[in-house]
Amino acid sequence: MKQAVSIGNQDFKSIRENGAFYVDKTLFIKEWWENQDTVTLITRPRRFGKTLNLNMLMYFFSNQWKDEGSIFEGLSIWREEKYRNLQGSYPVIFLSFADIKEQSYQNTRQAVIRAVAELYKNHAYLLNGDILNRDEKEYFCSFSGYAADSSPDYQIEDTFVARAVKQLAFYLSRYFGKKALVFLDEYDTPLQEAYVNGYWEELSGFMRSLLNSAFKTNPYMERGLLTGITRVSRESIFSDLNNLEVITTASEKYSTRFGFTEEEVFRALEDFGLQGEKENVKKWYDGFIFGSQKNIYNPWSVTLFLEKGEYAPYWANSSSNALISSLIQQGAPETKMNMERLLGGESLEMELDEEVVFSRLLKKRGALYSLLLAAGYLRMESRVFRQESGRFYCRLAITNREVRLMFEDMIKDWFAGEDVPYQNFLKAFLQGDVDYMNEYMNETAELIFSSFDTGRKMSETARPERFYHGFVLGLIVELAGTYRISSNRESGFGRYDVMLEPADRRKKAYVLEFKVRNPKKEKALEVTLQKALLQIEEKEYDRELTAAGIRKENICHYGFAFEGKKVLIGSSC
Repeated sequence: MKQAVSIGNQDFKSIRENGAFYVDKTLFIKEWWENQDTVTLITRPRRFGKTLNLNMLMYFFSNQWKDEGSIFEGLSIWREEKYRNLQGSYPVIFLSFADIKEQSYQNTRQAVIRAVAELYKNHAYLLNGDILNRDEKEYFCSFSGYAADSSPDYQIEDTFVARAVKQLAFYLSRYFGKKALVFLDEYDTPLQEAYVNGYWEELSGFMRSLLNSAFKTNPYMERGLLTGITRVSRESIFSDLNNLEVITTASEKYSTRFGFTEEEVFRALEDFGLQGEKENVKKWYDGFIFGSQKNIYNPWSVTLFLEKGEYAPYWANSSSNALISSLIQQGAPETKMNMERLLGGESLEMELDEEVVFSRLLKKRGALYSLLLAAGYLRMESRVFRQESGRFYCRLAITNREVRLMFEDMIKDWFAGEDVPYQNFLKAFLQGDVDYMNEYMNETAELIFSSFDTGRKMSETARPERFYHGFVLGLIVELAGTYRISSNRESGFGRYDVMLEPADRRKKAYVLEFKVRNPKKEKALEVTLQKALLQIEEKEYDRELTAAGIRKENICHYGFAFEGKKVLIGSSC
């Protein structure tokens, strides 16, 4: 009988007791314990088993589950007597910020305090007897009270919150005569929401105090472990935490403990009678690289495929991807040109800093790609150290087919609103219907400039640059199957803006030139348009196409003239 797949279940005990599908990752326990790092931060993409692994550690080490060792029977960790004796031997503090996705600082602060308050509520047995003195019981009850009444009227000071985890570790160590293990899952979820919703500065100070107290100045902690998607910069969050061992996707440690290896995936496919799907599963869900370990598969998508037997972008569609979409939309023309190359199957060489500085995501070159790499949307194909610059450079590519579809859908959404049907525009483009193209483009420019700007002041001349590169991305997504689309490359005596070369030589080819009106030199937008079309002829941009065997009469020229949000399109087809 086919094994049950418990979709979305991140409770290790429940999975094991119900005999649900599980890939044995229990050697993570041994590896982490024997490394003896005081505090470890492990970053991996979302839905890569971080929560389940941390939950597994909690069941293994926590003395609250000392009689539950049977759930580890038959797994790798249980084969060693040393670890069987270690199970259930420590007080454990387990905290998760995974569900803290609020739109304001005040609501996020409340949610963090509520999560801490639940910890205190779960350890209410500490109030029995005389382990705690009167002041300590009063402090303890302040959090128990918040768990019962977390309305805005219930006030609790930041200084109380900052030392809450450290204080609980102190109480537990006294009660059990043993230092505590401190686990924090998805520490950066509220920080990402803070950036998207504009309260980063407020939250980062609050979180810095809490994390530094819990993991740096905590003599009652035996070891600590944090997980997240990103390695938030030390300056903004971990400024005082110099005992932190950071494990990113480039690190060798724990490289096979999150996500599925190819061996694990192929074994599961055979167990489910899907061995004939190995090649397609690889195309869809492989491509992640952790350290030097290649062929890491997306566990969320593989698990759903085992359950449903159908291919779909399960992982890519499991969140809104709003942060990534907005950063690419707001990005400079270079950002969009790099996305064109990536979507065209090319790779990029970038200097990367694995620390994500949210305040510089739109300013620092390479910052966006660091985030895309950490989040799993790009994979690191190679990493080299350049002596001349003293820096590491990485070659990046889109991870797999699932992620490519996510990017394509994201770009379609920029242009495919109900009021501006993009498919109709593409038909008009291919048929030379300039009237419809002008109507569509002006409506879209009015709608999308505000989206690209997102409230930031931007010059009128900079706007068209960002807009038309976004437009080119849309072309690539919709027409890549039938056209080779390139931009800003040399042909003839200059560099064209966009070229569409048809796979079928009987179809038309297209050369596009974009120009922003210079009021000092051009009396009207019509003059700018004529200059754009003339430039295609004078610079002989058609040369690349004719050299590829396309007849001159099969090449169509489009000029796009911009003035603020106004667009004028003309052609010579």
